[in-house]
Amino acid sequence: MTDLIPVFDGHNDALLRLYQANDATVEARFIEGLPGGHIDLPRARKGGFAGGMFAIFPPPLEQPGARRAMSTDDEAPPALERAEALSSTLAMASILLRLERISDGAFTVCRSAGAVRTAVEKGSLAAVFHIEGAEAIDTDLALLDVLHAAGLRSLGLVWSRPNAFAHGVPFRFPATPEIGPGLTDAGKALVKACNRLNVLVDLSHLNAEGFRDVAKISDAPLVATHSNVHAICGHSRNLMDWQLDAIRDTGGMVGLNFATGFLRPDGRMGGDTGLDVMVRHLDALLEALGENGVGLGSDFDGAHVPKAIGDVSGLPKLIDAMEKAGYGRELIEKIAWRNWVGMLERVIG
Repeated sequence: MTDLIPVFDGHNDALLRLYQANDATVEARFIEGLPGGHIDLPRARKGGFAGGMFAIFPPPLEQPGARRAMSTDDEAPPALERAEALSSTLAMASILLRLERISDGAFTVCRSAGAVRTAVEKGSLAAVFHIEGAEAIDTDLALLDVLHAAGLRSLGLVWSRPNAFAHGVPFRFPATPEIGPGLTDAGKALVKACNRLNVLVDLSHLNAEGFRDVAKISDAPLVATHSNVHAICGHSRNLMDWQLDAIRDTGGMVGLNFATGFLRPDGRMGGDTGLDVMVRHLDALLEALGENGVGLGSDFDGAHVPKAIGDVSGLPKLIDAMEKAGYGRELIEKIAWRNWVGMLERVIG
């Protein structure tokens, strides 16, 4: 395609990367160009990356920042103390807000779908405040109100470890997500509170019983921001047919995860992973969910992605792969950004 199609992405971990840099100038460097990793503003503009869910992920103490996207039989990382999670969560929230403040309009924290549309039209990077792993939130949910006031609009109950609300699925291959119990009472209350506040509930990283509980409790569309198809790659992090059916039945969405270990049929993390396997997952998601239920959820700055993409500047290569696979312009735009903005409009307003 001759022009650059914008991409609004369901998940990235750029804030974690900036937090771990431990550098007072890191926000300015992100705006100007920050070497390494997957995302900064200049590369985002080069690749047509218009924005996405900017995740706050409280890293494990024993190996800060490591995502442990393993393809082996692995136990869930241990639970994280709330005090530690609160410290890192607030620090990353501060980075998100500072990026907006210093960017001179080039970076916008968006609290509605309308704000996302406006930012994209103006050429400002549209960031939705997302949390991946609710360890920082107290079981009385007082902090949830504060975070919502600060801009929180999307929440994953867990990363791949247990917390006070739910159980994350460990990284295992081959395995299903049928690992561990469902939501706690506090977790059920958290889902209901998110529904009241119009905060999107993200099902990625949640185990099967937790998924079932959310499906019973929530009155919002079921959404997995960065997950793939278990029938293609039998990783515990991927979605089984019955989960895809449940998501479809609520008019929900799934964002394609670029992590090679969640893409490949052999479950390996390999940079030589071809774009064809990404299109294969997209084909399966489209068949299961329909054209309005599929987006992208790259996991940039949190995963090993195919070398063919490399970083955010390589997104046009995936767009080209979709075109070569016979996807028309309208469908590509839906997958690239329109479906996510439509979902945000339905959930957060």
